[in-house]
Amino acid sequence: MLRRSTLATATCTALAAALLSGATGAQATSAPTRVAAPDIDVSAVKGHLSSLQSIADDNGGNRAHGQPGYRASVEYVKGKLDAAGFTTSLQEFDFNGSTGYNLIADWPTGGSDQVVMAGAHLDSVGRGAGINDNGSGSAGILEVALAVAKADLKPTKHLRFAWWGAEEHGMVGSTHYVDALGSGELSKIDSYLNFDMIGSPNPGYFVYDDDPEVERVFKDWYAAKGIATERETEGDGRSDHAPFKDRGVPVGGLFSGAETTKSPQQAAKWGGTPGAPFDPCYHSACDTTKNLDDTALDNNSDAIAHALWELSS
Repeated sequence: MLRRSTLATATCTALAAALLSGATGAQATSAPTRVAAPDIDVSAVKGHLSSLQSIADDNGGNRAHGQPGYRASVEYVKGKLDAAGFTTSLQEFDFNGSTGYNLIADWPTGGSDQVVMAGAHLDSVGRGAGINDNGSGSAGILEVALAVAKADLKPTKHLRFAWWGAEEHGMVGSTHYVDALGSGELSKIDSYLNFDMIGSPNPGYFVYDDDPEVERVFKDWYAAKGIATERETEGDGRSDHAPFKDRGVPVGGLFSGAETTKSPQQAAKWGGTPGAPFDPCYHSACDTTKNLDDTALDNNSDAIAHALWELSS
């Protein structure tokens, strides 16, 4: 082994340290900074809900599968997404003698091997306009998608949004979508987030507990806002996350409550009326734009944006 003098060794050591320091500094300078999600304007979310209400009013009072109000709802959402630069597609399926539609919207930037997906069912029951169930979730993810476009977000992962048909008949649309995916495409879905009723008039703050990582993203956000949460149990297996979960996809989501009554303990931490349902107009004709809590709708829409920014980066 060739021996170097002490001076030469010191000089080389100093030079190496300087080079290493410079490389480290360059790496630190070029490292991407995670961008915080924007605040979602609840008035914009409510604007979409007013449009869905008008669609129902003009089409027999509902937006149900197989009825003209549902197809008009799809066209409304699709038009907003197309104008914002999303790649949209309609997936058709047949149920109960009628054609149903899933609307899928892909953001054109980001990776291709991992997909973060957000979904909400767009259909109502036949008895009403379905503004909380589930115009609220549909409008919430629509405005978050438009925020993605406005920010020109460049996520590390691929972002996909979906509006499902015929959920009220047993998750027909989302099941069709999952069944039609090949195993390769299904395995790319890193997480699926479901939003079914996020503006209930006597609201609770319920977080799906199916996947610990997704659950943590939501719970940490609410905790930072000083909002208590509970794990979601009322909707287990009753909404569009179920087909994904059954096929091994990590799922998560939010829920503000349906026909279950709010306990005194829940009213103490969330406000509202104890002993009354979270949504007294659940599956009823009175589920209109008057059947909403603006604060819950605002908080939950912001939480959706936070989770998508966090999980896709």
